[in-house]
Amino acid sequence: MLRTNRERPTAAAPAIARKAESSNSSRRMSNLDRSSYFARREAAKVLRTVLQGDARRKAIGSIKSLVYSPSIRNKKATFALVCQTLKYLPLIKDILAATNILNGKWKAILFAGAAEKFLLLQKNALQTALARLCVRQKVKNVQDLLTLYNRTPVASRPRYVRVNSLKMNVESALQELGKVHKVSKDDMVPDLLVLPSGTDLHNHPLVMNGSVFLQGKASCMVAVSLGPEPGWEVLDACAAPGNKTVHLAALMRGKGKIIACELNKDRVKHLEDTIKRSGAPNIDVLHDDFLNINIQDSLYSKVRAILLDPSCSGSGMAAERLDHLLPSYTAGESADMQRVKKLAAFQKRALEHALSFPAVERVVYSTCSIHQEENEDVVKSVLPLAAALNFQLATPFPQWPRRGLPVFEGSEHLLRMDLAEDMEGFFIALFIRKNAVTGPETAISEEMKASKMSTRANSINVRSKNLSSQRNKGRPLLHPRKKISCPLMTSPFLKMLRMSSHGSMVRKRTSEKGSLLRLKSK
Repeated sequence: MLRTNRERPTAAAPAIARKAESSNSSRRMSNLDRSSYFARREAAKVLRTVLQGDARRKAIGSIKSLVYSPSIRNKKATFALVCQTLKYLPLIKDILAATNILNGKWKAILFAGAAEKFLLLQKNALQTALARLCVRQKVKNVQDLLTLYNRTPVASRPRYVRVNSLKMNVESALQELGKVHKVSKDDMVPDLLVLPSGTDLHNHPLVMNGSVFLQGKASCMVAVSLGPEPGWEVLDACAAPGNKTVHLAALMRGKGKIIACELNKDRVKHLEDTIKRSGAPNIDVLHDDFLNINIQDSLYSKVRAILLDPSCSGSGMAAERLDHLLPSYTAGESADMQRVKKLAAFQKRALEHALSFPAVERVVYSTCSIHQEENEDVVKSVLPLAAALNFQLATPFPQWPRRGLPVFEGSEHLLRMDLAEDMEGFFIALFIRKNAVTGPETAISEEMKASKMSTRANSINVRSKNLSSQRNKGRPLLHPRKKISCPLMTSPFLKMLRMSSHGSMVRKRTSEKGSLLRLKSK
């Protein structure tokens, strides 16, 4: 039987196999290089946005929110590059300054997008500058220099995960996350799970499909404090990025209506992505300034609860936001107090606006700030208006130990989180209208309210007419039972009293008739 050339074994086959394997290995390396290249490009884009926002004191978002946005593909590598670059940014600046390459030519090349190639051409000059810096700082090697320039690490906190009850229940989430991680329920906030610090879940399937949300404990406490009920109409005044908005939707079981208001166009896109991922069916996005909403507009005549989490200094989230890596951060004070005062003025106007909605019954005001100017001072400034509109401060999470600073009477109702104790700073104030009856235990339908009001009004009118007619006739003031509708007369005791009284009158009249008949017969 003859063999074809294809079937005939050759001595060159092992060599061909080795060559193919070498080619595949080279291709794999090429893929790694390509992935690293794109990670550096994405990190450079994030860094540019972060540093420009920090310089203007007007950040578009935190470092984490920018890195973990949908547009970033290699999130883990990009996050590491961004953090390492910011951590050693002073060192990088010192080295670049020593080489004298930060001139007009450098800037032109930088904006043309060829910065990496240009720096590689300056490799010898950069290494020389690095060696001289080691000598000047009196360190033996580069590792000691890195230690010298390293910023003080910030204590980390547990990883919190909120279960999206619109898609998944807590027990299922516990079981699924527990396959890989140590996980437990939070002892205070419903649907909140606690995992060890540093647990990375950004690429976990449950996070990607919106079954769970990476959301801090304080952030989750805001929506729970507002306590909206299914079927209500709720307004989220400054909604983006939308974690609190979709939490409201979950608490309302997807029923009723939530108006999510956001002014910033870029943040509106982020808000819409969050809503889509959550699967919430009852959220309408309003691209507008909350302060521009006309409270007399019929579109907002049924708003019963407002969540106001306005722009703030973010001083309480410095660790979470990685603000300690930013150039503007200082050891003593990370926030510009002039900016804090401007923010407080805006926050006061926003809170006054929220309290002025005609049908609103509950308003939550929250910030991720540690500053009294943005917290207690804002609340204190609106108290006269709140009292005039029949609002009073209520106590969210009464079991929480840390309350407001004692700067006015009633500050014990306010809730605070402490940077040292809780590893984040947060503030919550809850206003409730006094004549509003809310909550599952005391809820009364609008129809029943209207019926009771009508009954009371009729009772007052009938009594007024009766008193007037009796005065005109000069008779003593009597209260005819048949003409007055009094809710107290429905009690069993008074019914018995009325029946007993009526019976005695009938017996008296009967005995009087009997006496008259006997007299006539005589």
